Amino acid sequence: MKETYNLNEISVMCDLSTRTLRNYLNQGLLKGNKIDGAWAFTLQDIEQFLKEPFVKESIRIKRNSKVLYFLADRDRKNDQSCTIIDRKVTVTQGNELSDFFCELMKEAEGVEFSYDYSKGNCRIILTGDHDQIRKIMKAYYDSRFCM
Repeated sequence: MKETYNLNEISVMCDLSTRTLRNYLNQGLLKGNKIDGAWAFTLQDIEQFLKEPFVKESIRIKRNSKVLYFLADRDRKNDQSCTIIDRKVTVTQGNELSDFFCELMKEAEGVEFSYDYSKGNCRIILTGDHDQIRKIMKAYYDSRFCM
């Protein structure tokens, strides 16, 4: 598991723009440290941030709208997929799973990813290019997380 996360990684995990995250930093909702001019966040910083009611609701709305938008759009020009994975995991397992998908997303084009952990359950949502999601899901099913 990683020691710290940068703003872009939190953006991918939470499905919030870096601009929104910077606003949360200015408001004091997100706390971290600047290291060599770049923001760095510990797992504890992120967990505290995700406990904020306003933040939780913002993320929930964004995730739900992603799935609803996918369902509503019936005029696609290429093959698209929406995949939702729900897993019963510990906090540590959930963090490892999030790190795993964040790494896969670095190579994926045309795919959006979101992750949520609450009360022993994690939810991963992937939407976008069908072939890219198929590759991600193959890596997931071939990983230690599915053994």
